[in-house]
Amino acid sequence: MFPELNNLLNTTPDRAEQGKLTLLCDANTDGSFLVHHFLSFYLKANCKVCFVALIQSFSHYNIVGQKLGVSLTVARECGQLVFLEGLKSSVDVFFRAQAEPHPLQFLREANAENLQPLYEFVREALKPVDDGEAAWRCPVLLVDDLSVLLSLGMGAVAVLDFIHYCRATVCWERKGNIVALVHDSGDTEDEENNILLNGLSHQSHLILRAEGLPTGFCRDVHGQLRILWRTPSQPTTQRDRSLTYQYKIQDRSVSFFAKGMSPAVL
Repeated sequence: MFPELNNLLNTTPDRAEQGKLTLLCDANTDGSFLVHHFLSFYLKANCKVCFVALIQSFSHYNIVGQKLGVSLTVARECGQLVFLEGLKSSVDVFFRAQAEPHPLQFLREANAENLQPLYEFVREALKPVDDGEAAWRCPVLLVDDLSVLLSLGMGAVAVLDFIHYCRATVCWERKGNIVALVHDSGDTEDEENNILLNGLSHQSHLILRAEGLPTGFCRDVHGQLRILWRTPSQPTTQRDRSLTYQYKIQDRSVSFFAKGMSPAVL
């Protein structure tokens, strides 16, 4: 886990907030380090986690998790982690009988209009535990990343509906959290991605936006992170507070510093 990021967000596993939607966004850089941070953060906080991983394999996340002090294998075996491996499941769905339900069922449908099977998977994965089972803290849905669903043919409205139903179940009904990554391609003509990004931004309580440096590649500064805290229920002039830091990704941690404070950019 990245302690510096926890300090910036003023949070620790023992103080994990509930009922929040956190939007992770990356533009001209790789924001996956944020996904790994929140995955390890919530596992260490003893939360029940449903991880919809549409980008990388389970082994990839497990290797990074071990560097951050958590074992995804152990978490999955004890029931704390429910992992949907999109790369593998996208192949399996074509070899199942048509009548068998599958979270990625829309891949078999020429005119798929919703993500209800994926929502049902999340709802079942994070349902309250029965008596006698391990008692986890608040449930968490983590998605890496929602932009893939657009690439697979789903519309932005369908993805927003999926998040809306997940919020109703995970955040409001079960007092849990949702963390989702969306890419910002910077292409103004990519209307679907812009609708998705803007729609989620208006619903989010916290937005972490990783950006590449405007000046290009730098060995000692890998990018900048914009942190925006939002209170959707408040008037626009009162609800937003933001900070911007530059960062350098290391093997087991990330270093953050104020803009211009790295020797590489002085």
